[in-house]
Amino acid sequence: MSVANESISREFILLGFSDRPWLELPLFVVFLVSYILTIFGNMMIILVSRLDSKLHTPMYFFLTNLSLLDLCYTTSTVPQMLINICSTRKVISYGGCVVQLFIFLSLGSTECFLLGVMSLDRFLAICRPLHYSVIMHQRRCLHLAAACWISGFSNSVLQSTWTLQMPLCGHKEVDHFFCEVPALLKLSCVDTTANEAELFFISVLFLLIPVTLILISYAFIVQAVLKIRSAECRRKAFGTCGSHLIVVVLFYGTAIYMYLQPPSPSSKDRGKMVSLFYGIITPMLNPLIYTLRNEEVKGAFKRLMKRIILIGK
Repeated sequence: MSVANESISREFILLGFSDRPWLELPLFVVFLVSYILTIFGNMMIILVSRLDSKLHTPMYFFLTNLSLLDLCYTTSTVPQMLINICSTRKVISYGGCVVQLFIFLSLGSTECFLLGVMSLDRFLAICRPLHYSVIMHQRRCLHLAAACWISGFSNSVLQSTWTLQMPLCGHKEVDHFFCEVPALLKLSCVDTTANEAELFFISVLFLLIPVTLILISYAFIVQAVLKIRSAECRRKAFGTCGSHLIVVVLFYGTAIYMYLQPPSPSSKDRGKMVSLFYGIITPMLNPLIYTLRNEEVKGAFKRLMKRIILIGK
């Protein structure tokens, strides 16, 4: 019997680190602070990028998409995690698990391609400056962003369907903080080799191929930047590209560790911590990285604050 045919009233138990209750308070504080910073930081980037005309460029259009994605990404998991930490019954309904799995997988897949598009934008801006405005016009930016979102949600439909069709045979203890494909596959009472092979293939498509193209594009970017005579221009170019590269390393590094390593019982706790990193910590760090290392964003933020102060007076 498949999961879809089992009782819809099923509740899954999210174990997390319930075997280590002394970790619950520190984790609650970390999750809560990270979530607040994620909401505030990403909303500020969206607000500044939309209100400041100097940031109406392809780079900040894609950054706005990334911030919106990160807002939804963390909201799909963190509130439920905070509730479960405070509760003695660490459960999530079947419907809640399905929704959480679909949204988390959709947005994670979308980010894989979106970061690749952002590196393409930087490559064209630095290596093809004379053709940049012709190539990255508004309509093309909209098409590229739409392609990222559609690809991410299409992948989620496929993977969620495959995962939820696996029979559980009464198993309902998810050894994780939230509903994610690798954790749900471990509940199945049948051979999951085919599903794991499909997951590996899709992970290569969504993780290894984009990160390889990103690294190649940055090799060309570094070569082009080193040829720039102006030290100020070099510093600005390395600043904007450096911010993106840090985000790429944080996101792809942890996701590749989670989805492309062979399953091992000894690595399950490490897997939980790694998933928390790309699911919570990275979305929180993205606004800080782009703000602290980007003079344009800092300048726009200062201009916005001055406008707010003047309106208040």
